[in-house]
Amino acid sequence: MTRSIRPDAVLVQAVIAGALSFAHLHDLAAAAGQDGWKAWAYPVSVDLLLVAAWRRLRILRAQGESDRAAWIWFAVALAASLGANVATAGLLDLNDVPDWLRILVAGWPALAFLGGTLLVHSPTGTDPNADEPEPLQVVEPVTVPAESAPEPDAVEPAEPVSALPASPPVDVPPALVDHARKLADAHRAMTGVPIDAATLRDRLGLPGPMADQLAAHLA
Repeated sequence: MTRSIRPDAVLVQAVIAGALSFAHLHDLAAAAGQDGWKAWAYPVSVDLLLVAAWRRLRILRAQGESDRAAWIWFAVALAASLGANVATAGLLDLNDVPDWLRILVAGWPALAFLGGTLLVHSPTGTDPNADEPEPLQVVEPVTVPAESAPEPDAVEPAEPVSALPASPPVDVPPALVDHARKLADAHRAMTGVPIDAATLRDRLGLPGPMADQLAAHLA
């Protein structure tokens, strides 16, 4: 299946404008004493600096950074292109080019090289050597073996029970108390409130009676 080729008016206009600007820059460089291949290199240099500055502008805007330097070099390249268009429109005698214009044309390569280098190597984004905040230390919960948990009293189904007996006191290991105290201090520093038995049970994986007893030690 063949597709019909439709000329784009904007693209045609861009090609015409680029060709005319290219020719004006060549004529001005040749009139200023840059003959041969050097006269053809000047319009290429101006257009490349113009494109590089425009691309840099788009990148800096997307990153939310200052684009003042890119705007300066874009204006320099645009002034060189517009200046050549105006100078070759009959306002300047190309057979008798003034000395200041010859100096500008001769110094353009160094200026274009400086602008291109600054545009390419200017830093963007965050500094990789910047100090990064230290990550918070995560305290891993301690799993207590199931054998240490007290077993509930067996209730015979034949005998009615009026009330469940109180749970016997749980002997909490000192090492577990120290670890729970560090966890409680970290919880108070982060939330501003003391840690409760339910949080201790979830963080340390303890059964309910041991968590209550541990909370009593920390009170």
